[in-house]
Amino acid sequence: MKTAVQQARANSRSGEKTFQWFVAILLTVGGLLMVLPFAWMILSSFKTESEVTQIPPTIWPQHFTLDNFKTLFDSMAFGTYLTNTLVIVLASFFGLFLNAMAGYGFAKFKFKGKGFLFYLVLATMMVPGQVTMIPVYLILNQMGLTNTMMGIVLPGLVGAFAIFLFRQFMSDIPEELLEATRLDGAGEFRTFLQIVLPISTPILAVQAILTFIGGWNSFLWPLIIANDEKLYTLSVGLSLLKGQNESQFALQMAGSTFMVVPIMIIFIVFQKYIIENYTISGIK
Repeated sequence: MKTAVQQARANSRSGEKTFQWFVAILLTVGGLLMVLPFAWMILSSFKTESEVTQIPPTIWPQHFTLDNFKTLFDSMAFGTYLTNTLVIVLASFFGLFLNAMAGYGFAKFKFKGKGFLFYLVLATMMVPGQVTMIPVYLILNQMGLTNTMMGIVLPGLVGAFAIFLFRQFMSDIPEELLEATRLDGAGEFRTFLQIVLPISTPILAVQAILTFIGGWNSFLWPLIIANDEKLYTLSVGLSLLKGQNESQFALQMAGSTFMVVPIMIIFIVFQKYIIENYTISGIK
């Protein structure tokens, strides 16, 4: 009887290992199929136009060249697009600081109408951004901020989702720690800078990553608010590149690579923080 039980357990373990190997192979093949288009795009950005369009296609460039990237910056004003995108990213980081301050206020301050105001902020998450674009555009137009960098960055400085996450995280900061800091003579702003922000480093890092990704990918609002090509972002420039150079696939691959690779690097390096962010928000 003992031998039969041991044999059954051995067969069960063997079946589990076989299933695990099958799943691992299936996931590996699926991962390779997903990575292949990105790898081909990146490698094609270093190819000549004739090599990109040749059949059968090549994976590794036969003639490695940087001419496509030089064309982007010399003839397609991608340097200007990059500068505008970085300005939006930096402004978004300032907005991140404002979101943290708002989250701290909702978490630790007591004032009349606090609950109603917080739920009102959350309610804005239910309204699609496309619905508010026209009213926001009209307001900025009355203020004379259309076709300006200020008009591009101003509507995206604060966001309900970021305020919500900061509020949820900062609610767990011990009140005793804040009271001890105040007793030492620190004001509220100093307490926020020296105590609250260092404690909130995990959620701050995650929101900084998501803020960078959102600012880097900004497309629709800059396209709507700006009429001057000098104010376009990388996403808008990439769309123009596709429309103006439909037959130049190598150039399009270079533009797509320049747009996508930084985001991929940021996500690969900081993906654990992004996952922790959604874990924290789920627990809360």
